[in-house]
Amino acid sequence: MPHDHDAGLAILTLQCPDQPGIVAAISALIAEAGGNIYGADQHTDRDSSVFLQRIELNGDIDWDLFRTGLAVLVDRFGFQWSMHAPDRRHSIVVACSGELYCAADLLSRVTLGELDCDVLGVVSDKPAAAALAERHGVPFVLVDGGLEGSDRAAQEAAFASALDTFSPELVVLARYMRILPEEITERWAGRMINIHHSFLPAFPGARPYLRAHQRGVKLIGATAHYVTAELDAGPIIAQGVATVSHRDEVEDLVRKGRDVERKTLADAVRLHLEHRVLVWDNRTCVFGE
Repeated sequence: MPHDHDAGLAILTLQCPDQPGIVAAISALIAEAGGNIYGADQHTDRDSSVFLQRIELNGDIDWDLFRTGLAVLVDRFGFQWSMHAPDRRHSIVVACSGELYCAADLLSRVTLGELDCDVLGVVSDKPAAAALAERHGVPFVLVDGGLEGSDRAAQEAAFASALDTFSPELVVLARYMRILPEEITERWAGRMINIHHSFLPAFPGARPYLRAHQRGVKLIGATAHYVTAELDAGPIIAQGVATVSHRDEVEDLVRKGRDVERKTLADAVRLHLEHRVLVWDNRTCVFGE
């Protein structure tokens, strides 16, 4: 299947209580409006009776007719829906702390065209990221709160202000090592992705590689998830793993884990940008390619 950035391709995502006639009604509306279904995927969660669908559209669509007809279907089926315009680049902000490997990987992927988005800025509570942002021609904002972050309230306010100033569509926490207050997580609900260096729900919180080593695990992993007020407990988008053995020390786990973190975070960002992730009940439906 061609990728979403092919010319003229719009994306419709929707979810609602499962019931008869949904697919037929949506398909008929698209045809009536002059559109063509380029690709479609759907899922029904049996436990919660939720229907989720992602449709790729092209053609000479009468958008006024489509929106009018969609409003009728919303009343009939109780849709929650989003329409994403074709050929539109999305904007992100990358937030990081002192460890820059995930942020550097994301910026490189954007520069190389592997992630189809614009980076509006790099935000960090540590000055080390300034040179990285400069190399990629991206604005940098230091949000340390003064006196090396001793004033937590000031630091959180500076972080929130920077995000609001940039106003991105997505915030990516690329090893941003601060616990965010609820007012920030609620403000960016569904639009903020974090990478955690363990295979959640195992080893949430701090020092997961040390705890994994102490537990003698044979697999380590990384988890990219949407951020919620509860630490490391948001809806999971992507996960990756690497094998380890009794011969590996903590530093070996860290080295192997960093490669997994880079790829897992990049995968999650791409899935979000391509509108392949739908969330319900703190779970995700991730439509593949």
